[in-house]
Amino acid sequence: MKDILKLITFALCVLTAFTGSAQTPSQTIPEFTFYKLDKTPFTTKNVAAGKQALFIFFDVTCDHCQHTLGTLSKRISECRNISIYLISMEDKAAINSFFKQYAANLPGLKNVTILQDSKNQFIAQFGPRKYPSVFLYSAQKKLLLYDDEDQYLEKFFKLISPSKK
Repeated sequence: MKDILKLITFALCVLTAFTGSAQTPSQTIPEFTFYKLDKTPFTTKNVAAGKQALFIFFDVTCDHCQHTLGTLSKRISECRNISIYLISMEDKAAINSFFKQYAANLPGLKNVTILQDSKNQFIAQFGPRKYPSVFLYSAQKKLLLYDDEDQYLEKFFKLISPSKK
């Protein structure tokens, strides 16, 4: 049953990617409930106040997601002054395996939160077009930049508030 649910979810994600031009990225941080890997609920109210917020929606089997989070992993020192939320619909074991292989230094950082979208809310609430989808919101929770092409990550690093030394 779980495999069938995963297959249906994957098919919906692929369909979303192909019909993505109709999707409009959320202009403000929407209401949501995701879960930390320890199953603790994490809602919109838990998003750090007064800081830019970077949301990355990823799939553990996506090559572009691997590149995106690998790049973030290498440049994480530039992101000390923002909150980072990494969201996947996969199970805990798959997420942990992904980070171990592609971005081992990210889990455990105080400004990085890894979340599961077990209720499949991200697509409807945030409006991504495909994987990986990267959203940068201002401290006022307004969208500064959205992109879903891993080769354009540099645009995000230019907008991220400078780290305090």
